[in-house]
Amino acid sequence: MTANADSIVSAALQDTFREVMATVCTPVSVVTAMSGERPHGTTVSAFASLSIGPPMILVSLDTTSELLSIIRETQAFGLNVLSRAQAGLATLFARKGRDKFSGVSWHFDSGVPRIAGASGFLACRVARLVPGGDHIVVLGDVLRADALDADPLTYRGRAFGTHVALEETAA
Repeated sequence: MTANADSIVSAALQDTFREVMATVCTPVSVVTAMSGERPHGTTVSAFASLSIGPPMILVSLDTTSELLSIIRETQAFGLNVLSRAQAGLATLFARKGRDKFSGVSWHFDSGVPRIAGASGFLACRVARLVPGGDHIVVLGDVLRADALDADPLTYRGRAFGTHVALEETAA
């Protein structure tokens, strides 16, 4: 196989992979960190629980991410699990730019920015950074956890939604 054929297969595989992943329902969160007095954040859908004992999570950030650079330096980050009412914030924090927190209600919690109204919040310390293709997987030790009674925001099929429990059926 030639190098050109490899790149065509690779491009085709990437396209199909992207389509498969669009069928997966993922939680929508904003990862936050502080750079001096300035809060930073970005929307992520690639995060998961890693361990209960000890409590750990993993989150995936682009290798070129400014937020990743800040997290490398500070070794601390927050994970704000957005509520279904916060789809606008998901879009806001997904874009490039430095003014994302303008007009957003937030406060410090355990040294990291916490977004008001999020259905869940985790304050974390970096345990390890693991390379993974064009991303870095950040393994985080959870230092603080807080949950609100609010439906989480999810993303599937390139659209926001939320989880709805199935009705029980008789067997």
